[in-house]
Amino acid sequence: MDDLAQQMGISKKTIYSHFENKTKLVEESTMDLFWFISNGIDEIIALQKNPIEELYEIKRFAMHHLKGEKSSPQYQLQKYYPKLHHSLKKKQFEVMQHCVLDNIKRGMEMGIYRDNLNIEFVARIYFSGAISIKDNDLFPMTIFSNTQLEDDFLEYHLRGIVTPKGRNILNSIINSNQE
Repeated sequence: MDDLAQQMGISKKTIYSHFENKTKLVEESTMDLFWFISNGIDEIIALQKNPIEELYEIKRFAMHHLKGEKSSPQYQLQKYYPKLHHSLKKKQFEVMQHCVLDNIKRGMEMGIYRDNLNIEFVARIYFSGAISIKDNDLFPMTIFSNTQLEDDFLEYHLRGIVTPKGRNILNSIINSNQE
């Protein structure tokens, strides 16, 4: 709190006039970022791009707004604020589940995702993987960069569900991102 007050050029007393304690400050900051990213994702979905492009656009958006993180905010929340982490994870699941289910259904209708997918299973596996790659015990930042993890995970997910038509779109996106 001392560091925060110093960087903002205010006293700790001023901070505490708005937040009753550090936990409330962390909670408000976390939820503000969560809703900002959720609303940004909704705006991307409203563009009605093809589902593969949509997932890449969402990944870019989220990574852009979390780019300054030297260590995983999820990991820090889990370690220092387990109740807040649990609550956030629950909200992330609710929001993400709806978006991913819709993405899969649209991809199947367009013929770019396989038509024999168990939609609920694929959506939950996607959420589980997206959460797991942020686990520093499983994917230490000394070995894996956030950018590479996000890229590898999304490609891994999509390669498991695309049709040959979808694979062409995926390969095109991957090749254009490497240029």
